[in-house]
Amino acid sequence: MSGSISELRDALSIVVRAALEAVDAGSLVQRAFTDSDIVAPIQRAAAVDVIAAGKAAGPMLNAFVASSGVSLRRLIGVGPTQPSVVPERTHWMTGGHPLPNEGSVAAAAAALEAARQSATNDLLVVLLSGGGSALMAMPASGISLADKQDTARVLMTHGADIYELNTVRKHLSAIKGGRLAAAAPAATLTLAVSDVVGDDLSVIASGPTVGDDSTFADALAVIARRGGAAVYPPPVVAYLQAGVDGRATETPSAGDPALSRSYARVIGPQRGAIDGARDAAGSLGFHVHVIADAVTGEARDAAPRHVARVAREITGLPRPLCVISAGETTVTVKGNGKGGRNQEFALALIDSLQALGSSVAAASIGTDGIDGPTDAAGAIVDSTTAARASAHALEPRRYLHDNNAYAFFDRLGDLVRTGPTSTNVGDLQVMLIA
Repeated sequence: MSGSISELRDALSIVVRAALEAVDAGSLVQRAFTDSDIVAPIQRAAAVDVIAAGKAAGPMLNAFVASSGVSLRRLIGVGPTQPSVVPERTHWMTGGHPLPNEGSVAAAAAALEAARQSATNDLLVVLLSGGGSALMAMPASGISLADKQDTARVLMTHGADIYELNTVRKHLSAIKGGRLAAAAPAATLTLAVSDVVGDDLSVIASGPTVGDDSTFADALAVIARRGGAAVYPPPVVAYLQAGVDGRATETPSAGDPALSRSYARVIGPQRGAIDGARDAAGSLGFHVHVIADAVTGEARDAAPRHVARVAREITGLPRPLCVISAGETTVTVKGNGKGGRNQEFALALIDSLQALGSSVAAASIGTDGIDGPTDAAGAIVDSTTAARASAHALEPRRYLHDNNAYAFFDRLGDLVRTGPTSTNVGDLQVMLIA
């Protein structure tokens, strides 16, 4: 490799594409059927009902039906849009994302009804993927859908991470935090594609079938940290306080008897995209270094910290080099622009990228193909970005200040557009250094 920017960018495209292919949700479900611990309960159940919820609900449901080899009694799919192909007899429901809508409530009601109608010798299979928290949402008694929407919106505006967001969601819900499995006389089997750092099953889609060790007090503490009680709907604050006071039922924790027949497995770890990227980069002749810790925090602050860490860790490593990391940053919106956390992360890389060498290309993408309220998965920056921006009279810091990364990268032709990928394992950052 000569080390030209165009070559690096071409290689970057190949590596990113391989990362996405490695976390194809349908393929992950098919591979799960090589595990006898997953196959056995499906085969011995008197009847099997399947609920698929999340951005990957369509491909997961298709793959499960094709691989199961048994007659399935009920099929429910919940996603942001209806796939072009779903199994025959599927009751497909379209929910809202990133904020729940009436479709999300209807989907949660259908899922709870399916759980309650099951018998003790049946099996309820739940296929979960990123986005499930918003797509399948049932407000707790006394909480309106508008209250939940406003709460999620305020939390995201104030930079809440996925753990904080889902701690509050679970304590305002009639289905999350293990409540779906607790409602089922049947055993439950959950297969999940993880979009959270650490693959915590209680956080993926807010854990509708697994125990929840967070509390009402934890949820109220998140509210206090992320803006304070005054900026949230009064019924939400009152309900959380009622839970703290023992006047609302806590979510079932790990070890609760109501969850004794609930089994859950992560079939697509959040690191799956890293593995796909690593294999592709190696095949292209790059030495590969993986950053062990997740990239988190405010995107504009995390980016320069990340470059500084990469610079420390790659000292003495051979070139050409591929550096891979993953995680999920946050954005506290203060400007009037448009973008997403990956675009903002990429924009914040520009000033410090030269610390890694004279020929560097980097991408930050959401593996679901959707970054914030945009049609892009993320963005690319390279050693020429600053000069090209200057030639177009684009000042990166001004666009960063206005949370307007989309407009900046759109002008430069550096947005990454994959289209929706029907999967989600969090965010991925790839840096190629010649």
